[in-house]
Amino acid sequence: MKKVLIIEDDITIAEGIRDFLLIENFDVVIETDGQIGYQLSQSEAFDLILLDVMLPNMTGYEICKLLRPQIDIPILMVTANGADADKIRGLGLGADDYIPKPFSPTELIARIKANLAQYERLKSRDNENPLKKSETLMAGRLTANLSAHRVCVDGREISLKNKEYELLIFLMSNPDIVFSKEHLYERIWGMDAFGDVKTVGVHIGRIRDKIEKDPQNPDHIQTVWGAGYRFKT
Repeated sequence: MKKVLIIEDDITIAEGIRDFLLIENFDVVIETDGQIGYQLSQSEAFDLILLDVMLPNMTGYEICKLLRPQIDIPILMVTANGADADKIRGLGLGADDYIPKPFSPTELIARIKANLAQYERLKSRDNENPLKKSETLMAGRLTANLSAHRVCVDGREISLKNKEYELLIFLMSNPDIVFSKEHLYERIWGMDAFGDVKTVGVHIGRIRDKIEKDPQNPDHIQTVWGAGYRFKT
């Protein structure tokens, strides 16, 4: 049974989501206060966090920014503001998905399940392919040890979240091939019917910040305008 933490100050919405999740055999905890919700996420183990943006005492953005370096589980942000800038801000802070209100319970459940399934696939993929365990990818200053799930720049290990890691490894494994945002989204997130391909650009930006000498003029992950991205060795 997967355990979900809902941090949402509108108790009617929170209880409605909880009821649908209970039908799907999830274990659900609700907290309406941002600061208490953040503390709860530290004291208990959850499989996914559903996080509202506007909360008392601590905003969802603040919570996500603090949580992302500490826990590696899916974080889904929910907000009444569906503007692209707000989506990019949430994704840039490390959220895995962004769901604008109002939303249908069916779509919400589908996206929760899709994020959990993708997270499980990413955790188990190395174990499922024994050949992959011995592989090492190298490109300029970059070295990726696939068995250890580690990426180093100039010998220094960098911290990558699951989707950042999978996206980088996929591009490194397919150098000089241009991939569209749609292709990358379907390949890495595996839920193109529900998601937003803008998250690809956000994740590319985060990876560039970590691996490139000059993220604005990248040597490795290059933008091919009107087509997508390619990895140059």
